[in-house]
Amino acid sequence: MIDESILPAIRARLAAAFATPPIRYRPLVVDGAALGWLDDARAARLASFRTVFRIGKDSIALAETLRDCDWRSAALADVTQALRDQGEFPAWRDELYAAAPTFDAPPAFLLERGAARWFGVRTWAVHVNGIVGEGNASELWFARRSPHKGIDPGRLDNLVGGGITAGARVDETLLKEAWEEAGIPADVARRASPAGAVHVRRALPDGLQRETIFVHDLTLSRHFVPINQDGEVVEHRRVDLYEAARLIAIESGPDEVTVDASLIVLDLLLRSGAIAPDASDYLALDALRFIGADAPGG
Repeated sequence: MIDESILPAIRARLAAAFATPPIRYRPLVVDGAALGWLDDARAARLASFRTVFRIGKDSIALAETLRDCDWRSAALADVTQALRDQGEFPAWRDELYAAAPTFDAPPAFLLERGAARWFGVRTWAVHVNGIVGEGNASELWFARRSPHKGIDPGRLDNLVGGGITAGARVDETLLKEAWEEAGIPADVARRASPAGAVHVRRALPDGLQRETIFVHDLTLSRHFVPINQDGEVVEHRRVDLYEAARLIAIESGPDEVTVDASLIVLDLLLRSGAIAPDASDYLALDALRFIGADAPGG
């Protein structure tokens, strides 16, 4: 079992990361569903795009003429490009995310990946715990992100993790990311077991991150050594579960783990029983996995 003395630090770090600031967010409502959430400052920026948005006191809507996904996506592409020209979206990816009420619903519109947080649109991702061994004797792989990454440069991350672009499936994203980030062959990656989902909600300088992460566990041979293929990872580290817990409690410095990855590791520690159910912080830690399923302030 993980030493209980480290649990308050994990709880404090993640609770602080997920705390919604005391500011107002207005929903971006499309077809009756709140698909995005914007603060007042960003809502004011959209007021100049009068042919695209209807800015109300309590909500934001798209113009009535934008009746389908294609029209909405084209209009939003023009908006995001204009905002980019004004200095927004430094992490532009030339990839599209689908905005929809649920993962399996038809998209209401497509949006540049680098603009998803700015608009507070829910995104979807796949992360994989690379596990060696069994039970409390297990070890866990971490990957260090490249210092050139636009988001969380140089921080430790899960062995595999990536966003699901518009039209992509969970399984194909897993296979793609497993190879690119860790050199895991497809026949091995297919053995990853789905382990549920966790939800992230964080107020960040570039907007509101709202992400649902499909979690998978993959048991790897002790002889397997990850090899990054796409230049986005500069180091891999294998640690025992106690060290994994210590790492996700660190708030800053070279060994800081990304918040998303920290939540995935916490989820694993809870599911595996490495954190005892009768630990004093157990229920509070458990609740952190689902706080992001709610709307801002919910």
